[in-house]
Amino acid sequence: MTARDDTDAGKLAELFARRIGYRFRNPDILVQALTHSAGKGRDARSRDYQRLEFLGDRVLGLVIAEALFRRYPEREEGTLARQLNHLVRKETCADVARQLGLAELMRTGETTHRRQAETSVNVLGDLCESIIAAIYLDGGLEAAKKFIISQWEPLFARYEDAPRDPKSALQEWAAARGFPAPQYHDVARSGPDHAPRFSVEVEVEGLGRAGGVGPSKRKAQQAAAAALLEQQKDDRE
Repeated sequence: MTARDDTDAGKLAELFARRIGYRFRNPDILVQALTHSAGKGRDARSRDYQRLEFLGDRVLGLVIAEALFRRYPEREEGTLARQLNHLVRKETCADVARQLGLAELMRTGETTHRRQAETSVNVLGDLCESIIAAIYLDGGLEAAKKFIISQWEPLFARYEDAPRDPKSALQEWAAARGFPAPQYHDVARSGPDHAPRFSVEVEVEGLGRAGGVGPSKRKAQQAAAAALLEQQKDDRE
């Protein structure tokens, strides 16, 4: 990294300290956390945020799961799981990224890539998770936990009575009627990396099948599950 890069990384760390209340000891990891694959340029040594996003997703899940466990001691596992799913899903992470203005700091290379990334739920969600991982690696679990709780605090009440996920609803509906567990099959993936579209089919043996599409596999699976449940509703009417 050049002296200029060091200066830029230092300025970025100062900006983040003012914006999120955490000061990075190693600004380089913050730069990586904000670097989209399109923003790496020709430097083979530079890294994007994909590996950090993988780690951040797990750190977020652990912190939110513990918070729910302690906040709601009387709630059953199924209810806690529904809340957890809503709190850690990509759309929620993207909302946090927007609130923090992370998109404007992202390194994406060309202006076109930036405009596309700023409107992509997947990219914004990944960006948020990569920041969580960067804080975790730089300052440890307690630092990451402090950041997560501060940003997610308003969201706990929003998802206090989270609706049942269509996948869970389909599985429970099928089990209650003696059908085997739903099986999900990937059908196709289309679109660019910053705005993918997934097609998925769900089948319950002896009941039927339905398809769904979405910006992630999880969303496509949910759409397919909802479609199959709707089919059963129509058949009963």
